[in-house]
Amino acid sequence: MSETNQKDVLLYVSHLKKYFDISSGLRRSKGKVRAVDDVTFALRKGETLGVVGETGCGKTTLGRTILKLIEATEGNVYLDLPKETMDEIVDLEEKLHHIRDVKSSITASPEEEHEIVAKLEGLRDKYSVTRAKGRKMLENRKKMQPVFQDPFSSLDPRKLVKDIIAEPMRLLLKAGHKEIHETSMKIIGEIGLSEDHLYRFPHEFSGGQRQRIGIARAISINPKLLVLDEPTSALDVSVQAQILNMMRDIQKNFDLSFLFISHHLSVIRMMSDRVAVMYLGKLVELSETDELFTDMLHPYTKALLSAI
Repeated sequence: MSETNQKDVLLYVSHLKKYFDISSGLRRSKGKVRAVDDVTFALRKGETLGVVGETGCGKTTLGRTILKLIEATEGNVYLDLPKETMDEIVDLEEKLHHIRDVKSSITASPEEEHEIVAKLEGLRDKYSVTRAKGRKMLENRKKMQPVFQDPFSSLDPRKLVKDIIAEPMRLLLKAGHKEIHETSMKIIGEIGLSEDHLYRFPHEFSGGQRQRIGIARAISINPKLLVLDEPTSALDVSVQAQILNMMRDIQKNFDLSFLFISHHLSVIRMMSDRVAVMYLGKLVELSETDELFTDMLHPYTKALLSAI
């Protein structure tokens, strides 16, 4: 854990918000659901950050907003930047928040605030994932990949496994046939399947095997970050441990960082270096895994753990 603390920040999520309109008919909005409400955290290189909370707390929306599968309402996401740039962004974002926070004792003149905002806007336009479009977003897609909850619906039933694994390499890396074949052969071994499995369709596999294929597809382009959304909740308990152990091996072999979303506290405890607890769209607690399970600070965390 102390080693992880010394590592550089890979992902910085700054005051991220995602609100959904509540419709009352005739295209009128009668309010908003605050699915993700002002969430800020950093994920270090090689680290697993577990995100835990009850169903409907905003975990999945947080993951999808970070990946830009859905557009953020407000806030910024920064991924895999040079250390000096990331440090500057984190410093400026925190300074601006403290200046604008009515509870904070930190004050600044309008000129100082304007200078910070001007600097930040330039950095946000250049580096923020939430503002990226076109080629910039394509570059970000190469660095972060999702693993979805349901291995039965996340794989195209009409494609062979070799084509499912090849798709990100073909679309994002513009890789040639030989490179795709060599990478597919290597990865299929990493996930515990064999070469002949490449020439089968998803319906020929069990749930655990399908999730292995989903993970193979995600790591085929050698990303820096995997966003894992309840990756074992649809699987039998006997299969869950195998998949989790395989993911730990893959994380080590491919030097990956994980954002691991789950409502299973035992899984979070096994996989995570740190744990973020979400409640009603907000991050109510963020601490080292061992500390969270022995010294809970927020009443919701205590209630969550007592419900196991």
